[in-house]
Amino acid sequence: MATRYYPAILEQSSDGFGVFFPDFDGCVAHGATTEDAARQAEEALALHLRGMIEDGDAIPDPTPLERVERDPEVEEFARILVRAELPGRAVRANITMEEGLLAAVDTFAKQQGKTRSAFLADAARAAMQEARTA
Repeated sequence: MATRYYPAILEQSSDGFGVFFPDFDGCVAHGATTEDAARQAEEALALHLRGMIEDGDAIPDPTPLERVERDPEVEEFARILVRAELPGRAVRANITMEEGLLAAVDTFAKQQGKTRSAFLADAARAAMQEARTA
């Protein structure tokens, strides 16, 4: 996976902090604290990028933080960089798995309209994300 860092703007509100991304219209997050807002921003960005990839949309390069123009209508609290993991080149891998589990994976993947590889990659991403947030 390729790591990129996208600029995000935090705005303080009566119930916490809103976050928006100048590089992605409609990608927003909210948190009660700045730390919570940053975590939510990372999740929102990951979801937004996944949707763009699934739709075949081009992923823009991050705008350097110092080049993001200030909007006079926005009262900024802070600017942060939010990490995003973009898929890299697919690489063939040979794994060993119990045959019953492999058959169950194949059946489930087919029901989801996915290949075995796509299912296993999605499952690995979900497990790592869950471990990060635990």
